Amino acid sequence: MNSSRIFILIGSFIIFMMVQVLILKNLVLFGVAFCFLHILFLFLLPIETKTIPSLLIAFGLGLIVDLFYDTIGIHTASLLIIAFIRKPWIKILTPTGGYDDNLQPSMLNMGFGWFATFSLPLFLIYNASFFFIESLGTNLFIPVVQKIIASTIFVFVMSIIVQLLFYRRRRGI
Repeated sequence: MNSSRIFILIGSFIIFMMVQVLILKNLVLFGVAFCFLHILFLFLLPIETKTIPSLLIAFGLGLIVDLFYDTIGIHTASLLIIAFIRKPWIKILTPTGGYDDNLQPSMLNMGFGWFATFSLPLFLIYNASFFFIESLGTNLFIPVVQKIIASTIFVFVMSIIVQLLFYRRRRGI
C-alpha cells in the first residue's frame, strides 16, 4: 500500500466520521431503522488488510462514534466483532484465483451479488451485537429484532447509494 492510498484512507475515515456524527446521528426511520454507515469504512478497506490493523482501525472508529453518541463502548464492541470476523469471511468468499492487490471490496469492483453476500451478514452481526448489548437482556426481544432487521436493510441500501454516488470502479490493466 503506497502513501497516496494511505492518505485517501485517512481522508475517507475523516469524512465517514463527520457524516456519521453530524448528519446520520439523527437519521432514524420510524423509530426502528438506524443508519450506522460508518461500518462501510471498515468494509471498504483493501482486501489484503490484516486482522490486527483492522482491529485498531475499528477501535478508533468505534471510540470516536461512542464519544459523540454517548453509548459507552457499544459501537466499539460491535465494530471489533466485525473487524475480527471480516478477514475470515473474505477468505470464505475468495474465489480459486484469489483477488488483485489493493482491491477494494466495493459493489462496483466485485458486483452486487458478491457485495450482498459479503456485507449483509456482517451488517446483521453488527446490528445484532449492538442492539442486544444496548438492551442488556430486557424483555424487549421483538422490538430489538425489529431494530436489527430494519437497521440492517437501511444500512445496506444506504451503503449501495453511497457507493454508487461517491465511489468509482477500479480499472484493470
